[in-house]
Amino acid sequence: MFCALTMSIALLGGQSEWPGFLGAGPVAVQPESVPLSWSPAKGIAWKAALPGYGQSSPVIQEGKVFVTTVEGPSKETCHVIAINLADGKELWRQSIKSSDPVKSSLYVSRAAPTPVADRQAVYAFFESGDVVAFTHDGERLWNRSLTVEYGKFKNEFGLAASPVQTDDAVIVLADHEGPSYLIALRKSDGSTLWKSDRTSRVSWSSPALVPVAGKAQVVCSSAGSVDGYDPATGKLLWTYADVGGNTSATPLPFADGRFLVGASVGREAKNAEGAKKSNFAMAIQSAGGQPSPEVLWRTEQAMPTFGSPVVFAGHAYWVNRTGVIYCLDAETGEPRYTERLKQSCWATPLGVGDRLYVFGKDGTTSVLRAGPKFELLAENQLWDPAAVKPDPAKAEAEPTEERRRAAAMFSGPVQYGVAAVDGSLLIRTGEALYCLRP
Repeated sequence: MFCALTMSIALLGGQSEWPGFLGAGPVAVQPESVPLSWSPAKGIAWKAALPGYGQSSPVIQEGKVFVTTVEGPSKETCHVIAINLADGKELWRQSIKSSDPVKSSLYVSRAAPTPVADRQAVYAFFESGDVVAFTHDGERLWNRSLTVEYGKFKNEFGLAASPVQTDDAVIVLADHEGPSYLIALRKSDGSTLWKSDRTSRVSWSSPALVPVAGKAQVVCSSAGSVDGYDPATGKLLWTYADVGGNTSATPLPFADGRFLVGASVGREAKNAEGAKKSNFAMAIQSAGGQPSPEVLWRTEQAMPTFGSPVVFAGHAYWVNRTGVIYCLDAETGEPRYTERLKQSCWATPLGVGDRLYVFGKDGTTSVLRAGPKFELLAENQLWDPAAVKPDPAKAEAEPTEERRRAAAMFSGPVQYGVAAVDGSLLIRTGEALYCLRP
């Protein structure tokens, strides 16, 4: 079981909270309470416009949805916004000034880290290094700047790692070309509980809390290593270094001491050699009382893009950059099927009941029946593609012709992240939040 964690499972098997990136724990949403199919004219309970732009996922606590965005030509304003889950009305908006303004671009992260929330507060981390805590009513508890204290982040495409939380701490991973580290901040006042230095590396992956023999470990899969830390002290417990290309995927747990590692070739296939051997299931074993990582099985064909591989209903799923989904047996790694979906997938798939929801980048969500055989249950469009008119000014703002051409293709809406509780499925794009209900 997960220990010392703020969990997303409510009593009686239902789910009323989604407190962090990818749910931060097992998903127990009642299948009949979320829709199988929807369209722009059916199933959208409400749509909330958001100021600025954001790539983070929503989180849910106490009937409130919390989202983050940045605004301004240099991302100089960082927003935390509370929205009423019932009707989509904005409850409050609090803003702080970025301590490290950087020109806003399609190529640089824009409010990419997802916040975490518990029953007292919401804690947001921005790629500027600013960390801020607000009560559910919007009262600021504390804020601090990691870049002011420990140096600016050096990463051409920004930072994207979402924090994780324990009962007492918010844990932030800051991996970049400069001095990298993992740091735990006390929830009550933002003070440092511990800080563990790491080797410099370029990565956008988020850490995960993995249960190992009844105790949680912070597992970081990031650009050349997979590492396990004690969340109470920050002590490095183990390292696995025979890995490469693991710069985006979160190591999601699927059983005690077991999780998936995802790796991709990256831009211009720079990580091809390492990524080919770095998509696998890992187990943390106890050798002489010391935790030790062991690869259970590997897949050389399956590779993710920005989304993470997941295990659901006994099967592991990867979705690659061209929209091909790979299904494997979670125990053995034996391939079950390989099929092409309508779109590539930037968000991580979500399993509910006997369904797997795969959120295509350009608004199409494919709903598959979970299991060893490919069965498409529904194909849903969140917006009308014909009504989307990309803003050419966004592309023209890019500094090189190569980036301008690419930006013209990627300046429309993107399904970035989701959250689910009983009765509601939320999908977030850069400028809007959608709530879907049966």
